[in-house]
Amino acid sequence: QVQLVESGGGLVQAGGSLRLSCAASGRTFSSYAMGWFRQAPGKEREFVAAINWRGVTTYYTDSVKGRFTISRDNAKNTVYLQMNSLKPEDTAVYYCAAKRGIVTPRRPGDYDYWGQGTQVTVSS
Repeated sequence: QVQLVESGGGLVQAGGSLRLSCAASGRTFSSYAMGWFRQAPGKEREFVAAINWRGVTTYYTDSVKGRFTISRDNAKNTVYLQMNSLKPEDTAVYYCAAKRGIVTPRRPGDYDYWGQGTQVTVSS
């Protein structure tokens, strides 16, 4: 069982930056691929970024490439999402998710564990 707790959300003006953190419980964090997803009101949950268990390979949805960076610190059981040049359309609840194994999924249904989410609001 893995418990995930997100933090770092908030209100920021367009063009600003935020760094989200996701702290995981358990001793096997390094065995999990980690992903960030977001869900805006009235929309489906969508993939944002993912990182493999070793932290070597990363994936991004096209709309955040060049602006967001996912990283992980396995010694701290934490995954991060650095978000720069934020836009109003980035406004959503952001969730981190964990998937045990060497595969790094990009579909929400392929993840095993989820955090409670953190709100990110970007004002224009």
